[in-house]
Amino acid sequence: MPVPSGLSPVASLAPAATKNVVTNTALVAAGSLVAGVAYATMIERNAFVVREVTMPVLTPGSAPLRVLHLSDFHMRPQQRHKQAWLRDLSRWDPDLVVNTGDNLSHPKAVPSVVQAMGDLLSVPGLFVFGSNDYFGPKPKNPTSYLFNPSKRLTGEPLPWQDLRAAFTERGWLDMTHTKREIEVKGQLVSVAGVDDPHLTRDRYDTIAGPANRAANLTLGLTHAPYVRVLDRFAADGYQLVMAGHTHGGQLRLPGYGALVTNCDLDPSRARGASRWGSEMQLHVSAGIGTSPYAPYRFCCRPEATLLTLVAAPTGGGHVGSRADVSHPAVSAR
Repeated sequence: MPVPSGLSPVASLAPAATKNVVTNTALVAAGSLVAGVAYATMIERNAFVVREVTMPVLTPGSAPLRVLHLSDFHMRPQQRHKQAWLRDLSRWDPDLVVNTGDNLSHPKAVPSVVQAMGDLLSVPGLFVFGSNDYFGPKPKNPTSYLFNPSKRLTGEPLPWQDLRAAFTERGWLDMTHTKREIEVKGQLVSVAGVDDPHLTRDRYDTIAGPANRAANLTLGLTHAPYVRVLDRFAADGYQLVMAGHTHGGQLRLPGYGALVTNCDLDPSRARGASRWGSEMQLHVSAGIGTSPYAPYRFCCRPEATLLTLVAAPTGGGHVGSRADVSHPAVSAR
């Protein structure tokens, strides 16, 4: 075909080549998006893992304690794979189990949670509840987790009283607005907890006051790690606070981390161990489930955490440096 006068063959092919590049790029991007969504919804959200973390928080001279931190099951009755994985956690032989809430996503899920806990209910246990123990999830735009994370939509009431009864009948202690001292493996643990700050149900004044400095461990529990609650625990001298709620960010960017926490906690603390103030450490579980209306995880596998709490290197269980907490001994299995 002759080339029009004044137009080179290369120039005549340029628009078509550019169109092909744009089309191919769009197809690759669309294919990558589809693959990423499929991975996040079908593979990673079911790729359960146990993370092992060593934290130097106990009073000097204390023997180590193995604490299994569980959170955010968001259980539905048909989730057999999740339930079987949870039942197998008893083989990790913890000294204490801590459950920081959001166990339910269905009004008939209480038996599923209790059966999934299995032999762990024979281990000393502590718990507080979260919003998805009190209320079921409600359909919403899945992208709102990223772009409007603090918007609260509550669904039908859930049978949290039945779950509480099942836990307490087996000896687990409800730490909602309660302070207790318990003995675990010969160690004195002074523990206090609040109701879910995400629903503004926290009433810290009911447990306010200095932590028992004679204890081997002073432990605070909350479902959602809101700053106002963490600051109160720190001011009262607690050595460790354990929380859930954030799902670790649920969608994490490689090399960057979490984008949101669904509360006012900084995203850099969305998962794992960090220091809060000069004397307290925080552990946030990335959780085990997701809302049925946001059923995905990316670079944030569902997890239980086995914390090995050991004696702090210097006075009173305090944290000596940021390095002590920023780089805990961590492994995943």
